[in-house]
Amino acid sequence: MALGEGSAVGGIESPAARAVALALAAALTIGSVGWALDAQMWLDLIIYPAQYFAGMLALALPLVYIVFPARRGRERRRVPWYDWACALAGFVALAYITWEYQRLVDLVLLRPPDAVIAGAIVLALSLEGLRRSTGNTLPITALAFVAYALLGDALPGRAGARPTDVEKLVAYLSLDVNGILGLPLGVAVTIVIAFLFFGQLLAASGGSQFFTEIAMLTMGRFRGGPAKIAVVGSGLFGSISGSAVANVVATGVVTIPMIKRSGYPAHRAGAIEAAASTGGQMMPPVMGASAFLMAEFLQISYAEVVLAALVPALLYYVALFLQADLEAARRGAARVAGSEIPPAAGVLRGLHFLLPFVVLVVALFSFNQPPQLAALLAAAAVLLLALAFGYHGRRPGLGQLLQAISGAGFAVLDIVMVCVAAGIVIGVLGISGLGFNLTLVLVQIGQGNLLLLLLLAAIVCIVLGMGLPTVGVYVLLAALVAPALVEVGVTAIGAHLYVLYFGMMSMITPPVAIAAFAAAGLAGANPMRTGFSAVQFAWIAYVVPVLFVLSPELLLIGAAGDIVRVLVTAVIGVWLVSIGAAGYFMRPIGPLLRVVFVGTGLAALLPGTAFDGAVFVELAGVVLGALLIGLEWVVSRNRGQAAVVNPSEDGR
Repeated sequence: MALGEGSAVGGIESPAARAVALALAAALTIGSVGWALDAQMWLDLIIYPAQYFAGMLALALPLVYIVFPARRGRERRRVPWYDWACALAGFVALAYITWEYQRLVDLVLLRPPDAVIAGAIVLALSLEGLRRSTGNTLPITALAFVAYALLGDALPGRAGARPTDVEKLVAYLSLDVNGILGLPLGVAVTIVIAFLFFGQLLAASGGSQFFTEIAMLTMGRFRGGPAKIAVVGSGLFGSISGSAVANVVATGVVTIPMIKRSGYPAHRAGAIEAAASTGGQMMPPVMGASAFLMAEFLQISYAEVVLAALVPALLYYVALFLQADLEAARRGAARVAGSEIPPAAGVLRGLHFLLPFVVLVVALFSFNQPPQLAALLAAAAVLLLALAFGYHGRRPGLGQLLQAISGAGFAVLDIVMVCVAAGIVIGVLGISGLGFNLTLVLVQIGQGNLLLLLLLAAIVCIVLGMGLPTVGVYVLLAALVAPALVEVGVTAIGAHLYVLYFGMMSMITPPVAIAAFAAAGLAGANPMRTGFSAVQFAWIAYVVPVLFVLSPELLLIGAAGDIVRVLVTAVIGVWLVSIGAAGYFMRPIGPLLRVVFVGTGLAALLPGTAFDGAVFVELAGVVLGALLIGLEWVVSRNRGQAAVVNPSEDGR
């Protein structure tokens, strides 16, 4: 959803409703900041983490019913009585669970009636709130899992579930740390809110504008400048936003018209923006919210996740950048008009916006601080620097600070609801035994053929990811698919990044490609054509996950010499495949030569450590690629000289 007061509650006519919504949203952010700063220790309070999560959900669930109307797509003008009733019921039920949690959790196996009643209210209202905030797909998925838990014991063989009654399931899902009060919700109400607050302060102080303008200033005067601006700007913004669709909407309104004016067709302009925006969710140092969840799932530091994700993300954006450059040359695309490029002197006054990211990285990597505390330190740096220097005459005042506080609360609502659904799914996987059964089936397939398992896992990831937000996709796949990959010998971080990549690519893979469809709407293009074009532009994201599963050196795991060699040949391979995909190097190239470039590039991309003899394939790809580049250079140079010595008769 859009950020800030104006977009979240600005259409609500009742001042009382707006005041309640703003207070709840601000309380969410303040509660998250307080937990990150260990306020409970200062106040000498003994609070279970799940108890705190329930209290935060007691703020978020009523806010969902105030902000989101029952019929999706309609602007919220007033809050009807039944939404007030649902908001109050959700608050009371969750406040009761929060207050009585330490007693109820000890009695959960006895199914106390008060826990079952409160839990049933929370589950029902959460599913409806999920529908309002994210659409129909995820609540239907959650309901299917609940139905399986209750009825799955009637299924034969490995498809069957352990018997579970309604009271046990409700109490388990609503109270147990493996249910809705578990890890996904915990990440949302602690780490994600802190980073959203950082992003809100950055936007309020002009930081988002600075990153767009610095991309225009550095890339606008080169061929394919508008497309390169989309690649760079969307990568920077997408890492913070954590939402491909939000990224498309935020940056696409600027970049897509520029790309179209430079000579690209509408569907291609939308595809470039969709591919660049989607990749932001895997770009360190922030990587949206998925990296935090991954660190918690794997019980490793956030810094380890970021380091492992760095090379694949850089390869992704190198491929996008090269294709933008080569395709611009093939199309003869215009540069950005000089009048649209901001003056350097004004843009460079915003270089202080880079310092908060330095603070973030140093806090995470040098001082090993928790992600939420690092984000708060970066947010404090944004505020202090913005007050000291400003940007284009803008300095955030008290109003902007308050709006950033409430804006973070509004922005996290859909993520909170997705994490509640994730808790339901994870809870059902545990209580029914489905997770173990699915892992066993996939492992049996993978023992015979790892590549077949990877192919099946990729298809499952894309299909399950259709129509879901990235965080929900990752949590679902981390529970269903990643364990099978780990069981057959894939590194844990490699397995989780694999499912994240393919789940994320569901955002641009037809038939349900919500990021590509959003970009198509901005571009005025055919949605399906835009989706297929985005798949072609983002080809690297379908290749690199297989490579780092086969060769962990791409995740910076292994001997230093192997890592360096694999990185160099990977960049060469990306360059060669990009030439084939764009159909241009120093001149337009025909279909047969494009196929040769792609095949040679894929050979160079294959890490020499992937299997016995792979190093010879890798070396052959590099050598043949060098010969192709040399041949194209000679041919293009000779043709250019011939054109000068023998002018065309048409020009006489």
